[in-house]
Amino acid sequence: MPVSAALCPHPPLLVPELAGAAAPELDALRAACATAVAALPADVVIVGGGPRTRVHPSGARGTLRPYGLDLTVGARGSAETREGGGVRPVGLDGAGLPLSLTIGRWLLGRDPAGYREIAVDATPDECARVGADLASSTALLVMADGSACRSAQAPGHLDPRAEGFDASVAGALRRGDAAALAALDPALCAELGAAGRAAWQVLAGAATGAEYDGVLHYDEAPYGVGYLVAGWRRR
Repeated sequence: MPVSAALCPHPPLLVPELAGAAAPELDALRAACATAVAALPADVVIVGGGPRTRVHPSGARGTLRPYGLDLTVGARGSAETREGGGVRPVGLDGAGLPLSLTIGRWLLGRDPAGYREIAVDATPDECARVGADLASSTALLVMADGSACRSAQAPGHLDPRAEGFDASVAGALRRGDAAALAALDPALCAELGAAGRAAWQVLAGAATGAEYDGVLHYDEAPYGVGYLVAGWRRR
C-alpha cells in the first residue's frame, strides 16, 4: 500500500496565467495544493479521471491550449501511451494527458514515476482493480473534483444534495477512510457532476488493507464546485 497520498482538484484556473485577473480568488486553493504535494516523496504516480482507463508513461505531456493557454507540461519529447494491448504515439493534439493529469503534472513540477488515467465512468470494481495495481506504489497524487452543483451558477446548477455529498467526502478524506470512498455511489456522483469519484475509488483500492492518518487542507466551493485538498500517510 502507498506510504502517502495527496488529493487535489484539477480546475484549469489553478494555473495563474490562465486565470488572469481572477487568479487571487484561488490563492488559498493553490497554497493548500502546494502544501499537500510538498509532503509527497520523490516516487509518485499521478492518478486522475479521463475519457478512458489507460497508462501514460512518466514522460507523457499535456497541454492547456484547449483552455486558452499555450502551456505544455512534461519535459520530454515524444511519448507513448499504452492502451489495451497496443502502444501509440502521444502528441499535443488532445491525445496526450487529460486535464486531470495535466494539472497534476503542473502541481508536481516534475515528471512523475508514471500516470494512471481512469475512465470517469469506470465501475467501482474497475477502480478497485486499478487501485490494486497501484498498491505497490510509494505515493499517489490523486486529482479529483467534488460536486459541480453547489450554487445556481455552478456548471451543474444548484442541487441541495451537493453540499452534504461534499461534506461526506471531506470527512472520509480527513479520516483517511478508504472504505467510505469505495462505497461512493456512481449514479449519485454522476448526477452531482462529481468528476473525482473514479480517482477517489482508485485510491481506495490502492489503500485497502492499510490504515491512514488524514489531514484536510481545503474544503470550499468557489464557482459552485466542491474542491477538496487532503493528505494521507500510512500508519
